[in-house]
Amino acid sequence: WGVQVQQPRGGDFCIFSLIFFFEEAMLRAYFVFVLVIFQQVFGFVSVSSHIGLRGSHLKRPASEDNQAYELVLLRHGESTWNDLGLFTGWFDCPLSEAGIAEAREGGRLLKEEGIEFDLAYTSYLKRAISTLWLALEEMDQQYVPTVKSWRLNERHYGELQGKDKKQTVAEFGNEQVQIWRRSYDVPPPACSLDSEHFPGNDRKYKNVPIEDLPRAESLKITEDRFLIEWENTIKPAIISGNKILIAAHGNTLRALVKHLDNIPPDIIANLNIPTGVPLVYYLDRQTLKPIPQTNAIPPLTGKYLGNQDDIIARIGAVAAQTAAAPAAR
Repeated sequence: WGVQVQQPRGGDFCIFSLIFFFEEAMLRAYFVFVLVIFQQVFGFVSVSSHIGLRGSHLKRPASEDNQAYELVLLRHGESTWNDLGLFTGWFDCPLSEAGIAEAREGGRLLKEEGIEFDLAYTSYLKRAISTLWLALEEMDQQYVPTVKSWRLNERHYGELQGKDKKQTVAEFGNEQVQIWRRSYDVPPPACSLDSEHFPGNDRKYKNVPIEDLPRAESLKITEDRFLIEWENTIKPAIISGNKILIAAHGNTLRALVKHLDNIPPDIIANLNIPTGVPLVYYLDRQTLKPIPQTNAIPPLTGKYLGNQDDIIARIGAVAAQTAAAPAAR
């Protein structure tokens, strides 16, 4: 500051102290100013922990130029049990060769869209985890932090898990099977506590309270446990300005779009989500409600990426799996 103080004595000591304090205060103010500018330009990172989860959430100030948050949903590619026509639920089967190709194609579509993710969520099941990995690899975004949660698992099909769908129709009748599969609040028969299909017998869930682990679930039960994860971790991460990718399962994603688009139970029962096709939502930054897209397929307001005619055909193919079941009787 160009001020020289030599041999302060008596009254000069007060002047010396004031000058020293002034210099230090100016230095601190300059440091704070630089820090604020750095945060505004480059953003900042914070790490938050969640009970039962391991992972970090990137916090990024939302750009004032963006009028909406981006959320992408990706159903896993076809699994080996999908291919065999078996009820899968929480059984941890891998992707089929076709499913691997679907996951990679989903990643390519997202790369073409130019979306750069900040955070990804998936379940404890390898078909969803592998789909996420393959999609991120296609986008060259393997660095994106990932949070795994059992609450994103597929709906638990109880005693039906591992059973052939057509044989189940032959045994119980198509009407009863359709109630178990497509109704909103009727679960299938529960598996026993000593069953291989009870999650309490799988070490993957050793840190989950046993009373929280299902023996069978309706879509409503699936929705309730998924929304716990949504409200506690995913939604806050979105509000923090993160672009989120969720790689999960047909029923957990049906539960989420039911919540986002306020779809009534009788309509959600007939809604099918195709495997490996990215579904992009834009959420209003004030209300977090979806902003309808012009090429959305009702009752959804989000848009599927890819050839729309092909997507409609794939949705129809998923529905046909149910419609074709009576022929096996």
